[in-house]
Parts: sequence; C-alpha cells; structure tokens
Amino acid sequence: MSKKIDEITEQIKALEAELEQELRKKHDEFFYTIKNSKAIFEEKVIHEGKAKITSSIKYLSAFPIGAILTIPFIWAMMIPALVVDIFVTIYQYICFPIYKIPKVKRSDYIIIDRYNLFYLDKVERINCWYCEYFNGVIYYVREIAARTEQYWCPIKHSKAVKDKHSRYDKFFEYGDFITYRKNLKKRRRDFRDLEIK
Repeated sequence: MSKKIDEITEQIKALEAELEQELRKKHDEFFYTIKNSKAIFEEKVIHEGKAKITSSIKYLSAFPIGAILTIPFIWAMMIPALVVDIFVTIYQYICFPIYKIPKVKRSDYIIIDRYNLFYLDKVERINCWYCEYFNGVIYYVREIAARTEQYWCPIKHSKAVKDKHSRYDKFFEYGDFITYRKNLKKRRRDFRDLEIK
C-alpha cells in the first residue's frame, strides 16, 4: 500500500473513533447509563415511554394488508439464518486455529438488546428481536468470511467496493502480482491489529 493510502486509512479510523465517542454522548441525551453492558434508564423516562405504547393491533393495523401477508416469508428466513450461524461457528472453531486466525467473538456482532426496550409493544419487540438476530448473523458471518478471505485470497477487486469489510484495506492491489507473491505468506498472518483490541 502507498504511504498516502495508509495515511487516509488512519484518518478514517481516527474519525470512526471520534464518531463513536460522539454517539456515546447520546446516552446522556436519552437518560441512560451503561452498567455491566446493559442500558439503565431513569425511572421517569421508563414511565413516560410505557405510557406512549400503542396496542399491537393498532400497530399492525397501520400497515397495508400486503405487508401483513409477507410475515410468513420474513420468518421463513430465520431457518437459513440459524443454519448459517451454526455452520459458520463450527467452521471457524475448526479451521481458524489451523490457519492461525483469531476467532470472531460472536457476541460482538450478534447483539440482542433492543427487543427489551420499555417503549415497544409486543409485536415491535418480536420484530426487533428478529432483526437484531438476523442482521447480527450477517455481520458475524461477514467478519468470519473477511478473515478467511485475508488468508486465502487477499486481493482487492478491480472495481470500487461499495461497502468494504474490515480486512479489505490489508489486501493487495488488483494486478500487483510482484507484491502478492513477495508478501502473501506474511499477509496471511497479519492479524496483529485484532490482538491489540
């Protein structure tokens, strides 16, 4: 990678850290603190939020009938999500130690906390749980795939990638066969940034 690309990458990481810090300030704005990895809201806020809950029937009646009829299709997607979650977890536990790749911590990606918010009705809670799990599985699988790709095929695409995964910046430039052949073995072991966290 060129020095300029390295500098830009570091600037992006610094901005992401700054953004995370600003987002944490929202805790105060919405009257909660984090204790033992759980959000603790002020009692006054909980009472106000619960007072504004609508009934599940009223919530569902706000959607067109076509949207309601899609619910079985949405929930059918839970089956492949569960299967992928199980198989990818088994895969990383068997293969990553052989490749010497740090394992992906599932709980960093599959975070189930929104479904329990005090201001959601029962249907909203179920919907939140579904989305938390399903999207969490996708994030988790993506990180495992990213680390696998770094080991087996760390080459960037010829076209710009719209949403790069976490390991993409460590990949070799498309067409740079000299650097690829020279540094491939070293790049397959370059997970030091994960060990620092």
